[in-house]
Amino acid sequence: MSRRRVDPVASAAKSESSSGGRRARRAKPSSAVELAPSGVMSHSDRRGLALAVAATITAGIFHQAKGNEAIAFVFTALAIAALTSLVGNSIEALGDRLGPEKTGLLQSFFGNIPLFFVLIFAVRDGLYEVAKAAVVGSVLANVLLITGIGFIVGGRKHGSQALNGYLHRQLMFLTVLSVFIISIPTAASSLHLPAAEEIHKLTFIVAILLFALFALSVLDNIRHRNTRSPMLSSREAYEAKTRAEAHGHWPLKLAVAMVGFSMAASIAVSYWFIDVLPAATTSLNMSSAFAGFVIVALASNAVENAIGIRLAANNEPDFALQVVLQSPVQVIMTITPLLALIAPLIGANAFTLVLSPMMVTALVASVIVLIVVVTDGESTWFKGAAMVALYLALATSFWWG
Repeated sequence: MSRRRVDPVASAAKSESSSGGRRARRAKPSSAVELAPSGVMSHSDRRGLALAVAATITAGIFHQAKGNEAIAFVFTALAIAALTSLVGNSIEALGDRLGPEKTGLLQSFFGNIPLFFVLIFAVRDGLYEVAKAAVVGSVLANVLLITGIGFIVGGRKHGSQALNGYLHRQLMFLTVLSVFIISIPTAASSLHLPAAEEIHKLTFIVAILLFALFALSVLDNIRHRNTRSPMLSSREAYEAKTRAEAHGHWPLKLAVAMVGFSMAASIAVSYWFIDVLPAATTSLNMSSAFAGFVIVALASNAVENAIGIRLAANNEPDFALQVVLQSPVQVIMTITPLLALIAPLIGANAFTLVLSPMMVTALVASVIVLIVVVTDGESTWFKGAAMVALYLALATSFWWG
């Protein structure tokens, strides 16, 4: 999930006029937060917008120049990361008027838009392993790498940290469940079951089930206000992210315009990225699967990565884990099934959710580690180091394909 916008000046005014201590505490920014006047973008917002625009223009120039695919590849990857941040920031700006639950719903569909377009263009061009590696890499980057770094940062700064949150345990359950569901086509194919002969139908059914599970989670949250859906932002995590990093309050027209711009730019940059990918990976002597597993996955999760680590450093491990784990669950339960359902419509009839043995091994290993860590109820820097080591070992194995 991305960062929520707050209007620090307006919030401070409410704090002075309100007798409710809870509102005052929530509105008070930390000393490290940059204050922004009401109705404008903060300096960090403007820097983020400038970076997204500059990276997009630069990526376009190098793509059109067709001189060095490796350089174009690097700049398009940077542009994907910058646009992912801008998409998240823009949606959070709209979320100031909607509340955490509806903002979480918007993020579920639109927060991973740059990743989704990369996957769409990869599948359209027949780069199925790139698309699958990007999905698997997005899960592992959050479950192992970013969670591990958060444990290291929080453990070194605060010592052992307790994990007691209800929502992150629910997210762990959904992560494990969705990984097992998405692995069913692979199991059927590997075991040569009769279902393997109808693998496209099985892929379609699995995609529908994953998306339906997400929809049921959202409907349950809407119908029962006291039931907090792990797929959406809890108010507590929403406020924790606000304390970690506050921003200016964007005007509605600006927020809508930024959503439109970031999505349009994401389409162009994603196309450029996939267009130069084969030549760039050959030039860099790395596999296209590694590009999907590491580069696309990390670039498309930049916002969650930064805020999750920051929350861990602020001694809020439960909220950090909730923020970090929401992204892989949303990727598996929304982005991946949508990709499988859309693939036949863009001429990719051969695309299925059958993964390579190494991809399934990586997914299963990551969720086993997640179960152990969350069930143990304690995060330490050494556990984090072990998780990072596992991620690096898995990522290295993809360098050669």
